[in-house]
Amino acid sequence: MYVPPAFREDDLAALHGTMREARLANLVTATAEGLIATPLPLFLAPEEGPYGTLYGHLARANPQWKLPPAGDAMALFIGPEAYVSPAFYPAKREHGKVVPTWNYLAVHAYGPAEFFEDADRLLEVVTRLTNLHEQRRAEPWAVTDAPAEFIRAQLKGIVGLRLPITRIEGKRKMSQNRNAADRAGVAAGLAASDQPADRAVAALIPG
Repeated sequence: MYVPPAFREDDLAALHGTMREARLANLVTATAEGLIATPLPLFLAPEEGPYGTLYGHLARANPQWKLPPAGDAMALFIGPEAYVSPAFYPAKREHGKVVPTWNYLAVHAYGPAEFFEDADRLLEVVTRLTNLHEQRRAEPWAVTDAPAEFIRAQLKGIVGLRLPITRIEGKRKMSQNRNAADRAGVAAGLAASDQPADRAVAALIPG
């Protein structure tokens, strides 16, 4: 990922925050048959390793886990993102030398992909993922709400993923390269949008 110095995000807590909020990641591996990518919900175990460890699962029928990766795998997380119109900039009215761009948060986490089939480990991963995404519901569903025999049968259809992070890159592109007036214009323009993602980006633009 190309990361100009103005947009580099090195704070591990901030990187982990973006990863948690993204909820869905893309797991990418390079194999002898070419690149393979799978969208996956992942959870982060920050206490495991210097940068944390990611866990998730794939369908057993997915060939990605069967093909040995050439080097590290990569998990891509995208946070809030929004199109930035040149019309937002006061500079447009002053001299017109402005172009469209995109504001976004992105984190790329790299490490060796480890796949496992142990039923107990799979049950732990599925339970943690379920609890993570059900916790905001008024009446959360739990894995134990389903018959144990049914869950055990379902586990046979998936394979677990463990990805210890050995390298991590973060990019926080939020108009930091514009002057204060232009940043204020972008924030105001996005805050007035009817798109929730635009408004989320507006709140992240520095004053």
